[in-house]
Amino acid sequence: MFSEPDASLNKSIVSIYEQYFSLTRDGALDSEHGLGGRLVFAGDLQGNGRDLLFAANVAGAASLAASADPLVQRQAVRDGVVDFLVTSLEEALRILKNEVRKRQAVSVGVGIDPGKLAAAMLDRGVLPDLLLPAWKSPLSEAQVERFEADGARSIVSGASLQQQFVTWAVDRDFVRWLPRLDACLHSVIPGSDLVRQRWLRLAPRYLGRMVQRQHGMALTLAEADVFRKRAAALIETAIVEGKEPVQLRIDS
Repeated sequence: MFSEPDASLNKSIVSIYEQYFSLTRDGALDSEHGLGGRLVFAGDLQGNGRDLLFAANVAGAASLAASADPLVQRQAVRDGVVDFLVTSLEEALRILKNEVRKRQAVSVGVGIDPGKLAAAMLDRGVLPDLLLPAWKSPLSEAQVERFEADGARSIVSGASLQQQFVTWAVDRDFVRWLPRLDACLHSVIPGSDLVRQRWLRLAPRYLGRMVQRQHGMALTLAEADVFRKRAAALIETAIVEGKEPVQLRIDS
């Protein structure tokens, strides 16, 4: 039996997807490494920064954020928002330089105030490729402007709203059925759409507990219609083969 959808959880997943779509909208996504080799400065380990860290992981970028709050730090580690939690910019750079060179995704949290971390980065000449715009960032407007003047690009959001966000879930046996439903959708999304193909493949890995029972992404109306038909056919085939059926729910 299905439980009621968690509205706050859905809102968080949609926000992460929109951050991901915004990160990758300039066409720089590599088919193998995604945004590997780029550094995203998310600012804070909570709020908009937290969502951006998740998005950067899926996109394949290296990412950096900070918080002086020990509770926020521990939550970020528990939820898999960061791979490493360190105490200084110097420690963070030792990790980031290696992973950026290898073009691999990594997320690093620093246990200081985000504004102090930004100041240290500016003093050291550490330039991120991408960062949150000033109105979403815990950094001062002057800090964001200095990063931009040196060549960093603020992320422009909202492009994903041209499509509807669709979620799919089953009532049990999630580990077996959700990947099968994802495979149905892989054949619906054009192979040339590297951005959504990558999300479909990697979001379950990086979003962890958030998507244990439900997956989702933005689809056109036509894509959503085809997916519903193919997903229903998959469940029906299992019933014909004598397997215990699951209940399927697709929402938009």
